[in-house]
Amino acid sequence: MKIHEYQAKELFRDYGIAVGDQAVITQADEARAAAERLGGKVVVKAQVLVGGRGKAGGVKLAKDADDAVAKARAILGMDIKGETVDKVLLAPAAEILKEYYVGLVMDRGTKKIVLMVTREGGVDIEELAVTDPDKIIKFPIDIAAGIDEDALVGVLTDVFEKPGLIEQAADTVKKLYNLFVEKDATLVEINPYALVDEETLEALDAKVNFDDNALFRHPDIEKMKNPEEYSQDEIDAKEFGLSFVSMDGDIGCIVNGAGLAMATMDLVNLFGGRPANFLDVGGSSNPGKVLNAIKIILRNDNVRAILINIFGGITRCDDIAKGIVMATNQIDIKVPLVIRLVGTNQKEGRAILAEKGFSVSDELSDAVQKVVAEGA
Repeated sequence: MKIHEYQAKELFRDYGIAVGDQAVITQADEARAAAERLGGKVVVKAQVLVGGRGKAGGVKLAKDADDAVAKARAILGMDIKGETVDKVLLAPAAEILKEYYVGLVMDRGTKKIVLMVTREGGVDIEELAVTDPDKIIKFPIDIAAGIDEDALVGVLTDVFEKPGLIEQAADTVKKLYNLFVEKDATLVEINPYALVDEETLEALDAKVNFDDNALFRHPDIEKMKNPEEYSQDEIDAKEFGLSFVSMDGDIGCIVNGAGLAMATMDLVNLFGGRPANFLDVGGSSNPGKVLNAIKIILRNDNVRAILINIFGGITRCDDIAKGIVMATNQIDIKVPLVIRLVGTNQKEGRAILAEKGFSVSDELSDAVQKVVAEGA
């Protein structure tokens, strides 16, 4: 789950991290009063859940309140990488002497949280990561042991140099780490972490992503969820107990188990098809889930065939079969259905489908090749 910059800054403030004042508006005329309150000269920033807004023209400097209105009007309604800007953040313009980058990310390979820090922050940080990655210092943190403060100071000394700045940066990193762990984040980032005078560092931007699977522990974070991050299909799927992600292909996929779903999509690609979605019906035996899964997939006009791949364990094949029959009775399914049904109660499930005229594949590779051919 992603949140907007203004939401991330509110979280930072809760954790004692230095951020400036801000105002969020949805109408350009609101910028005048906001800018006047913030000192007149402000930066106006599009609030979207994608990167690259600065290069897209979504961040502008306004010299006074009237200019803030003009800049807000120019940004509101912009399309930035497919997202329409419906709100902007205003913040006092800062005199930046130096830009740094500080971020924490989960490294699943090492099972550690990794601090990344560099003295070359700003809009080109992604390019720096590709062209000169050695300039980004990485400091792994063992989650069980926590931060080794002496080692942290050593890393930050190489970047911030002055004792006062090193002390501020170390304090910020520790607060970011606490936020990361306590809120089950997957990314926490300040870019730029700016030197605004000779002695003061401030977070002029903020980015935080969270683990969706941990949101049940954090109702305060879930309240920050932005509907534009999710398609209506994804929202409905979650309500139905389905794990669903939209993709850009034309082969609908209904599978039980995330690992099997990933393997199924890999095979679809291998045999020349393109998956239209990831959809895991989970381990429960509920015919209604299959019905809802088919309904959601058929909303996508690009879908030309549907593959149902079930390897029954906890999931019973006869219940899946009942869900397929229920769907065909309630929905006019105009695309081919290719079914592979193996596992618990497979004999009963296949009999239910055979009675309705469906054939069932034994081998996954055969089913995938068939659905790719059907959808061609």
